[in-house]
Amino acid sequence: MKRAFSDEDLIKNLSLYYLNRHLKKKPMQKYHQKIDESQLHDREKYKKKAEILLLNSFMHHFPEVTFENLTCESPDFIATLNEKKIGIELTEVINHLDMKKLESSLNKIFRQAEILLEQEDTTKYRGVYFLEFHPNIKFDSLENQQEIILNIYKSIKRGKPVGCVKNIRKSSHRRNVFITYEYNMSLFDELCSEKIIELIEKKNEKFPYYDTSVDECWLVIVSDMNSIASRYTFIQDREHLSQVKSPFHKIFHLENLCGNMTNIK
Repeated sequence: MKRAFSDEDLIKNLSLYYLNRHLKKKPMQKYHQKIDESQLHDREKYKKKAEILLLNSFMHHFPEVTFENLTCESPDFIATLNEKKIGIELTEVINHLDMKKLESSLNKIFRQAEILLEQEDTTKYRGVYFLEFHPNIKFDSLENQQEIILNIYKSIKRGKPVGCVKNIRKSSHRRNVFITYEYNMSLFDELCSEKIIELIEKKNEKFPYYDTSVDECWLVIVSDMNSIASRYTFIQDREHLSQVKSPFHKIFHLENLCGNMTNIK
């Protein structure tokens, strides 16, 4: 998985991860500790931590799996399952590419507002704040970002929307201040099966370069439901996935909110 993660991405993913009561905390903490102890550059550590978080739903479906190499590249991870050495190649399917840049800008804005509130009084303001904004706000404009950060800061302090903030909802959180986007999915927010098939075809081309010491190599395609760019409500033309041809021994698509998994191969 070759996507570059920012500090804001990782902080967001970690916070959402710990908010989900259904997730496996102890193994994830252990894997993150191992990544921290590795010789990887900090940027690569961020990337690996964010990647392994996406595999939590996978661990629910395969509770006996044990990750033995968390820092390899081709494939992304090596695990053992039923005395077999399994290479796991992970990739994220982006459903709304146009939302990716917006999401990155939002994460940076949210983090700056979180820092302001935590510096003032973490105990007073700690919680999860879900924000909805008025339309046509230019989040990627540097000129607007400071004003947006102040609007968010004032909205949370006053407990009601200010400026560009349209609605605000708070949930309890014991650790710190966490701000995220209130995303209401459309009932017709489909994920086209062709996007999944295109990802598989790209990964097929790289298959000959993966570690050949593994017994099997699996491809795990994840829809990150914590991301406004990746969310979906249903897979359009799901039946097309059964026609996929690939050298991967197994292929799965899963989403990391409810843990639904589709066995493609």
